[in-house]
This record gives sequence, structure tokens and C-alpha cells, in this order.
Amino acid sequence: MSDSLPRKSGGDIRSTSGSGQESETAEPGADQAAAPDITFDEAFYPARPRALRPRARRNQEYGNAKPPFEPDGRNKAYVEWLRNQSMLGDAKTLGRQLSGQASMWQNPYAHPNPRAALDTASVWFTAYPLSLITRPGQSFLAALGDLELWKAFREIGIDAIHTGPVKRAGGLTGWEYTPSVDGHFDRISMAIDPLFGTEDEFRSMCAVAKDHDGIIIDDIIPGHTGKGADFRLAEMNYRDYPGLYHMIDIPESDWHLLPDVPDGEDSVNIDAATERALQDAGYIIGQLQRVIFYEPMVKETNWSATRAVMDPNGQLRRWVYLHYFKAGQPSLNWLDPTFSGMRLVMGDALHSLVDLGTGALRLDANGFLGVEKGAEEMAGWSEGHPLSEVANQLIGSMVRKVGGFTFQELNLTIDDIKDTSEAGPDLSYDFVTRPAYHHALVTGDTEFLRLTLRLAMDIGIDQASLVHALQNHDELTYELVHFATRHKDEVFELGGEELTGAELAENVQETLRRGITGEAAPYNLVFTTNGIACTTASVITAALGITDLDAITDGQVEQVRQVHLLLAMYNALQPGVFALSGWDLCGILPLEKSQVSTLIARGDTRWINRGAHDLMGVNPGTEVSASGMPAARSLYGSVPDQLADENSFARRLAGILAVRDAHGIAASVLIDVPDVSNRGLLVMVHRQESGSIQLTVLNFSSQDVTGSVNSAHLECGALVTDAFTGEEIGVVDDLHSFFISLPAYQGTALLVSPPPAEDEAEQTAGPTAGTEKAPE
Repeated sequence: MSDSLPRKSGGDIRSTSGSGQESETAEPGADQAAAPDITFDEAFYPARPRALRPRARRNQEYGNAKPPFEPDGRNKAYVEWLRNQSMLGDAKTLGRQLSGQASMWQNPYAHPNPRAALDTASVWFTAYPLSLITRPGQSFLAALGDLELWKAFREIGIDAIHTGPVKRAGGLTGWEYTPSVDGHFDRISMAIDPLFGTEDEFRSMCAVAKDHDGIIIDDIIPGHTGKGADFRLAEMNYRDYPGLYHMIDIPESDWHLLPDVPDGEDSVNIDAATERALQDAGYIIGQLQRVIFYEPMVKETNWSATRAVMDPNGQLRRWVYLHYFKAGQPSLNWLDPTFSGMRLVMGDALHSLVDLGTGALRLDANGFLGVEKGAEEMAGWSEGHPLSEVANQLIGSMVRKVGGFTFQELNLTIDDIKDTSEAGPDLSYDFVTRPAYHHALVTGDTEFLRLTLRLAMDIGIDQASLVHALQNHDELTYELVHFATRHKDEVFELGGEELTGAELAENVQETLRRGITGEAAPYNLVFTTNGIACTTASVITAALGITDLDAITDGQVEQVRQVHLLLAMYNALQPGVFALSGWDLCGILPLEKSQVSTLIARGDTRWINRGAHDLMGVNPGTEVSASGMPAARSLYGSVPDQLADENSFARRLAGILAVRDAHGIAASVLIDVPDVSNRGLLVMVHRQESGSIQLTVLNFSSQDVTGSVNSAHLECGALVTDAFTGEEIGVVDDLHSFFISLPAYQGTALLVSPPPAEDEAEQTAGPTAGTEKAPE
């Protein structure tokens, strides 16, 4: 998070003696002497161990008065204070309390179980703490635990909230906390950030969710931390802490290889020449496969050098450390002899599940957990590394052990998704067809979308193991790593041309850039090499040819709503999780660049798609969220107002989700993506748990379409009915097909009934108006 967003003071801050400190002289079991107090309903998840309290109390702040000693490694009081803040210390305390518990062996954990996760919750609301407008004085967590919110969510069909990262993030400089550099994805503590609420409010939110048959989904970040107490202790070469990170101690005799650190900074990114010099000297493995967030003069490599830091023995040290993302996000080391990184991550996960009461966890950036020197002049091996798979298996297994489930939000090749699904997280984010359905909307042609769906089927992906989402807090990712990396030389066909994977990826990316940025949509912005900063609504306005968002008419708002429902149908009327955000529910448009100029100054344009929104209409007229995010324009209004209007987005979405639930579409199996008679059509054929066939048919074009639906899985003589209206659409003919008419940007779910017995064949009902009559 940028410095331009203010922080609140106060919050859930406690201090006690350091029973969780890593003292080598502590008596065995000393930190288990007192039974932990229980403050949330243990009936949430009966198989879960009792709630625990890491009694190494966190965040012993000193207010405005600084302690009477310098924040230096030679000062034992400062080192001890850092230890009380550290996640590794809390993880050790949690681990001790769970060891030897019979309850840790009551759940199967070896294999991912996506369908069990779907049974728990299959429609998710993805929140973003910085952007939710609450009642005056109400915290983010209190707002998510509000009874009226959950009543509205259940009316729509939402049964889970993914909170986003809400634990303290950013860094420490001396005694002072510094703001997050990446939207709280640079965690430095297991404590809830007072900016978002308290631990008691978090537990209360979990209780309210349970009362409404829902769950809360939290985050862990197994790839990196922020520059908090753990990193500061690592810089001091203190005990096991250097083992947390990919960091190398550079002897003072070779400091001439390192760049100077500017005044006021604690590190500096090294350039490619320095990276090579350090590699040649044998210190680092050098260049990696790619530089995420590459920005000239800001981040040119994945390595940074620290300033000189005094350790407890009075020796100055400088380090070079790895960060896949921003400099404030040092990468954790999953294969250090101390296994410190693993202990920290497992402790953070167990704290969320066992102590706070969540039911699931997102694994953020979990594909970057292994790094290895490349062969000869090759870049270092940093993606698709077996260590990442092993680490993900360990995390997923630990979470399943205590009765939860995990999902990964990482842009992987389809092959890698298949590999990780064998032993890692239970669910994976659908980064493959997500840009493909936007491509279908922009072009009015579903060919690329059909290609991606078929590839996933061919490789063996169960669509039910994927999280199919509308907007989240990030950009529209269009890296298409499946085509651009592992399959870059493989030949694919698109638009009548044969293209290599690399060419196909660039073709799709350029189509999206032309279609939803630049002159076509100046309100959307390219985000580095990853994708496009936009909202779902602003993708739609671009596709509809709307260049000026200030001039949108009521008729155009209705068009946007209809297309938004089409995209919701694509994601919801197929196997797997359906996820959407407040930006979707309210129809939020992007912020003006000038509103977040400080936040986007270094190229992170995603802040334009993170505008604040008043989901429940509790604070009308407010111009910023409690976190300081500017309010964005809403096309649809608040959820309560929408639920009172039968034609609103939320009310019509509820109808889609009711059909999804009634016919078990989330748990079905995708068995065919057939060719279509019109390039704007998409047909997905699903086999339901009962064995019956269900079809989702969508029209991504701006024209009304009448065409045939054909699949070998359609039995001749079977009756096709509309799941929304109950109307008969037609009878499957001898070519395993039937005809259907769909207006522009609309879709439906169809049910296929087995053909009647021969003596009833003559009584089979014919098609309704709008479809071609089957021959008698």
C-alpha cells in the first residue's frame, strides 16, 4: 500500500510476557502451562482442534514516545522487541500447542478434494479491505460480519467471503511501522491490522458466517513477507532468522560489488551488470526466468542489496536478497537447513484456521517457492520447480489436516495446474479461460475460448477444481503463460491461421490491448506486461464502444448490465467455484488516474480498478473508504436497493445462482465443448452427478443468433428444456442436434431429458416459439 493511504491508530494491540520467544533456556512445555481460553464456537468445524492463543503477544507499541535506546542490533531490548513481533516466534508457540494433539489426525489430508471444497462453499464474494465503504466508525471486519450483509448474500446465493489480506503488513524502520507496499500482500505479523478491525471482530465474522451456512476464507502468503521484525532480525544475522529468506551475506571485502543505498532507503535494486558480477563471484544464482513488476531504474532484476546493518556482535553486514515481486517483499526460503520459512508459513496458516476460525485459505504467489541455479548460461530455474510442488503439498496437507481447504491464485500453465492438483491446493484460480472469455466478448468470437476449454479437458483438468471469477483486486491478467512459456513453440490454430504458442499469446494480448485500452477505452490502462487494469464494467463498456464514461446513458447502463450477466453466466453455469466482488455487484467503473496518481506513479496501474464502493448503502455521499481509497462511480447501486428491484443486476444474478444450485451445476463434469454454427456461440456440455446431461449455451455476439447445437453426447429423441423457464426448446434429432435462438449477449442453461419410451414417442411435445420445430 502506498504512503498516500492513511493508517488508523490503535486497534487490537496487547502485550504480555514473551512466552513465545525462542529462548534456548526455557523449560520444556513451559509455554503450555496455562490452558488457552476459548472465544469462538468450537462447533464451527467439529474436527478442528481447540482454539489456541499464541501468548507471545504481538505489537507492543510505544505510542508517540520512542524508547530511550537506539534501534540497533547491539541493544538487547530492541532485539527482544523484534522477537515479540516476529511471525516465526508466534509460529513456534502455535506449533508447540498443537503437537501431540489427537485431533490433528482426524481428517484425511493426502489428496486434494475439490468437490468437498465445493460442498462447503461454491459461490464466493471476494472482498478487498482497502476499498469497502463502511458505516462511520465501523471497521472492515465488522462490516463483513454484519447480519444484514449475510442476509443479503444468502438471498443472492453467496455462501463464502474471501476477506483478502487483513493481517498487519508493510515493514518496520526502527521502532516505527511503515505502510504496505503491495495492498497488504507483504505480511509482517499474525495480528490483525488495526486498520481493518480486531481479532474479536474477525471471530465474530466467522460466527455470523457459520450461522448463515457460510464460511470465511483467509489468505496466507507462502512466497514472501514484508520487511517486518522477521526480516530485520535476519539482517542482524540473528539465530534462525536469516534462514527465512533467500539472502546471502556479502563479506565486507566484496562490498565494492554492491551499489550504494540512497539516503532514506534500506535497500537498492541491483542492475543486470551487478547481478552478473555477483553471480560470477559465486554469491547468487543470477538472472531468473522473468522479472515481475519490471520497471527501469526501479526494478531491473529480482535482487536487492541492503544497507549496512549492525548485528548483535557489533559487526556490520550487507546482504543481497531475492524478491520476485517488490523490494519490500523478500522471498522466503523453503529449503534452508533451519526450515524457518516453512515453520513461519505453517504457523500463519494454523493461526488463521485454528485460532481465528476460518474454513479455507488462499495461497498467494505459491508457485515461486523453489529456485535453483540454471545450466551453463541459462537463467535460474524459478518457475515450475519441484520444490514448489512439494511445498504446496505440505501446505495443502496441513490445512486439510485441520479440516479446511486451500486454493491457489497463481497464473500457471494448464499442465502445472494439473500437476499441482494432484497433491497441492484443492482448487486453482482459472487464469486460462478468464482472458479467453474477455477475448470472446471483445471479438464476438468464442474460438479462442473454446480452444482453452478443450485444452484443459485434454490435459485432464476437472473444471470443478477451478475458481471461475469475474473481477478481483488485480488486473485482467493476460500473460497466457501456457502458450507463452511451456508451449511457446507448439502450433495452434486461431482465425484460420497456424500460430506458435508465443505468437498466439501475443495475438490475443494485442487484440485485448486494442479492444479495451487506448483510443477504444482511455479509462483502462495496461499494467506492465501482466495485463490490463480495468473493472468488469469497464471491459464491457469498451466492448460496447463506449469511450466516454461520463456520457453513459440509461440505455447503455442496461446494456452493460446485460453483458455483465452474460459473463456471470459463463462463470457460474459450469463446474467449479463462482467468484465475484463488490466491484461486480455494484457495477463499479475505474477511478480517474488523477485520483490515484501517487499510487500509480511507479507503474502499478491496478489502483484504478480498486475504487471504493458502498456495497450496502450504509454511508451515502462519502468520498473515500476508511483506508483512504477514493470512491468510484457505481452503475447498479447498493445491494439492498438492487434486491428491491426485480430487474437489477443482483436480483437477476440471484436467479442464475438459483438455477446453478437447483441442478447441481457446480458439481457436474464438463464433457464436451462442441463446434458451433455461429462464431459468437459457446456451448458447454456437462454431465450431472445423476448422469443427466446439462448444457450452458451463451451468445457473446452483439447480434441475435439462431443456430444448431450439436454434440455426440445428445441422445436422439431427448427432450431439451430451459432450466430458467421450464419451456421446451426442442427434441434432439438424428444428427444429435437441436436448434436454439438467443438474443444478443444472452444465454441460458438447458436440461436434457432421456427420450421417451417408444409408445410415448408420438406424444412428445414440440418446441416453443423462437426455436425451429423438430420433425414429426
